[in-house]
Amino acid sequence: MKRATPQITVDQVEQARGRIADFARLTPLLPAREVSRRTGAEVTVKAECLQRTGSFKVRGAFNTLATLGRDELASGVVTASAGNHAQAVVAAAKHAGAAADVFMPADAPLAKVAAVRRRGGEVHLVDGSFDEALDAAQDWARERGATFMPAFDHPAVVAGQGTIGLEIAEQAPNTRLVVVPLGGGALASGIAIAVKARLPGCRVVGVQAEACAPYGEHFSRLDDAGARLRPSPSTSLEAHRPIGARSAVTICDGIAIKRPGDLTLPLVERWVDEVVTVSDDEAAEAMVLLLERSKLVTEGAGAVGVAAVLAGRVTPPAEGETCVILSGGNVDATRLAECIAMGETAAGRRMVVSFAMPDRPGALAGLLRIVAECGANVIDVEHLREGIDLHVGETAITLVLQTKGRDHSAEVLAAIDAEGFARRAQPPPGFAS
Repeated sequence: MKRATPQITVDQVEQARGRIADFARLTPLLPAREVSRRTGAEVTVKAECLQRTGSFKVRGAFNTLATLGRDELASGVVTASAGNHAQAVVAAAKHAGAAADVFMPADAPLAKVAAVRRRGGEVHLVDGSFDEALDAAQDWARERGATFMPAFDHPAVVAGQGTIGLEIAEQAPNTRLVVVPLGGGALASGIAIAVKARLPGCRVVGVQAEACAPYGEHFSRLDDAGARLRPSPSTSLEAHRPIGARSAVTICDGIAIKRPGDLTLPLVERWVDEVVTVSDDEAAEAMVLLLERSKLVTEGAGAVGVAAVLAGRVTPPAEGETCVILSGGNVDATRLAECIAMGETAAGRRMVVSFAMPDRPGALAGLLRIVAECGANVIDVEHLREGIDLHVGETAITLVLQTKGRDHSAEVLAAIDAEGFARRAQPPPGFAS
């Protein structure tokens, strides 16, 4: 049975903007020229990756903290987070003079854990996902009488995140579609409430990580014929209640929420027009494009909107602008390097190729000469002589090559084949690029 939708209004979002005006930055709305070129539509990005603490979360955290009384602040605040909300809560608590305990998944990105500690938060690492960290944080708050700060399932958080929608309406009044990362649901629903009040007719699409998609693989309120498109019956949107989803390792940790909130689920169902998913490869490719073409560093969760547009999950309107929310940029250097490699592979700009060749001086040099003449870059080279099927006097060579794209990769392989080098079907066992 469908429950009544909670009442959160644009007036509450306006009040939140007044509360956080001295803390949250008015982030820039920038043209995404390469995305526009590829899609044939006018696409912009709202760069919340440049927000204080590196993500949009500061908006909801400061607004929520502003509603607390002296006794609640004196008892200290507690929260659970994969990282971005944690940093925002610690920053807000420090400003208010309150202590902050933060429960984070044990595998949370090291950069986010370090940032929380650097800001003065007391970090508690919990085995499991965000949901396990949430349970531990709520237990801690009950036992010690501390004030729990929800990451998304609270009206003040929704209203705070919704201030992004007010800014979009003022910065780009010709916007007809907003594409938003979808995790807990406060960001997507808050923006939708504000945008639809200020820009009638504007659509909002939420984007989940494929590895953790509790709302459904695909959901749309109405199709072209006016009929409802339904996700799987086992998903939260179809059941009209939060249902836990499977969760796998994903680079989109910021939106890897297995269970939507009791408050945010009906808000998403009411205000968000469509929900889609993207893979980690697609998110990584979007991260690389944003880094190279827009000079913007985004984390996996922050890039899923661009990924959805590039992968064709979302179709920008022919008329008006499409605004994509870059929700955060808190990614550590190691993860960024991994995502660059993943993104280049997904875009056909990085490949692993293996050969069986004579084990004699000059053989490898001849192979590398062809690669160089074709304009490809060698990232890694590995020799293997044992543990694989080779003739006496042969060695296996595996190359990791960086190319200009799929067509260039095909040209490199064709040139190598023309010289008679014997390519193997698969890299040798145990090789890691």
